[in-house]
Amino acid sequence: MVSWSDNGERRLLARLRGLALALTRSKRGLFGIGVASFLESIIVPVPFEAVMMPMMLADRRRIWIIATVTTLGSLVGAMVGYAVGYFLFESVGQWFLQAMGYSEQFAVIRQKLIDEGGWIILTIGIAPIPSQIAMLGSGAVAYPLLSFLALMAVARGVRYFGLALLVCYFGDSTEKLIKRHKRGAQFVVWSLLVMALIYGIVLFSG
Repeated sequence: MVSWSDNGERRLLARLRGLALALTRSKRGLFGIGVASFLESIIVPVPFEAVMMPMMLADRRRIWIIATVTTLGSLVGAMVGYAVGYFLFESVGQWFLQAMGYSEQFAVIRQKLIDEGGWIILTIGIAPIPSQIAMLGSGAVAYPLLSFLALMAVARGVRYFGLALLVCYFGDSTEKLIKRHKRGAQFVVWSLLVMALIYGIVLFSG
């Protein structure tokens, strides 16, 4: 079983930050961050904002492009995770959950997916919960694919474009601001999500 200690996570995050800065200087930086976002969504259990923020701060002219590419990479990963849950859950899916130590969490999330549906996908997409659980669970319970992708797009879009907005306004102080006002930042994210949902309901019902 893989154990992600605090020291191990810090070392991994430091390496990812270095990778982000290297990608910023590379001509294929956007492609690289798209691939990294894809891998994060299906394998690496760390908040991808730790990679995005240094890249956005180093290349502020492409902040919105970085957010877009990151979101798209994450959605491709979401489709792969869903497919594994739908077609290969008993073999690959079960092995992955056991290897990462997610089996107990998955059992709870799977039942919530059956009971609550979309809300739990939105919650996992935004909250610091491994998204692999939602992807595998959605595929395993045969949650409608298009609805799943739409919910993941909203959740990841709020996270990544929200970060881009913060970097635009607060620049180098963004990381300190998020750490200092973590609960407030979560409240803002959820407020934006609720407003987006209300806007979508009003738009499509009209």
